[in-house]
Amino acid sequence: MDQHQPLPATEITALLGRGTQFEGKLHFEGRVRLDGVFKGEIRSDDTLIVGDGAEVNAEIDVATVIVRGGIVHGNVRAKTCIEIHAPGKLIGNIHSPSVFIDRGVEFQGSCRMDPVDANGKALATSSVLTATAGGATRGGQASA
Repeated sequence: MDQHQPLPATEITALLGRGTQFEGKLHFEGRVRLDGVFKGEIRSDDTLIVGDGAEVNAEIDVATVIVRGGIVHGNVRAKTCIEIHAPGKLIGNIHSPSVFIDRGVEFQGSCRMDPVDANGKALATSSVLTATAGGATRGGQASA
């Protein structure tokens, strides 16, 4: 198998499993899954998966973030999309052109839905969504 051949889209390239702790800067290629405790900074042009039981306290700037469970504290920027699935919890601001928040998720922070450039800056006029565990508002009106 050629080393430079792209990985299958579902293959995990690294795992920080349950019971592990790491503090520092994580820069990666491929798909990384965190199920343990992580504190610091995460940067990539690929996919970060936060698993059930994870405790992440980090500034995150990646292409795709998928929160399957656990708790994320910190600001999250994703160039492609952010998905937060129940029973996940995210406390911090999120910025991505595509956002999915499942019913039962606890999200506290603000949400910007516009393209993100390489420096994490908005490329166009944003749509801002502010949400709490009790519901979400967009432009002052409640939404489901």
